[in-house]
Amino acid sequence: MKMIHSMVRVRHLDKSLEFYRKALGLEVAERLDFDDFTLVYLRGAESDFELELTWNKNQEQDYDLGEGYGHLACSTDDLDAEHRRMREAGVGPADIKEFFRDGALLARFFFIQDPDGYKIEVLQRHGRYL
Repeated sequence: MKMIHSMVRVRHLDKSLEFYRKALGLEVAERLDFDDFTLVYLRGAESDFELELTWNKNQEQDYDLGEGYGHLACSTDDLDAEHRRMREAGVGPADIKEFFRDGALLARFFFIQDPDGYKIEVLQRHGRYL
């Protein structure tokens, strides 16, 4: 099996498209417009994995993210530079954290949130997070 995409529902498609372009460099791979909804598939230069944004045109309330959703994750060669770039772009990254296991660095990371509140983890490429 090959994982090909993950889907999130968004309230404001234009805000979400701008966020994902500005924060993660994702560009529209395909857009499919229907009467009641639009599907937009986003892809970055380093991966074939896509993020599908589903915009239900008549949705008037914010989506309840529930307790089941955790986060999406992406990795970068230079976490500090990405953190600085996102801060300067107004994306609002949280502080960089370091996570250790048995005294060894497991991960360096920070989180951002898209306009609908979905969390995205940005990890330094290291160990299993390549």
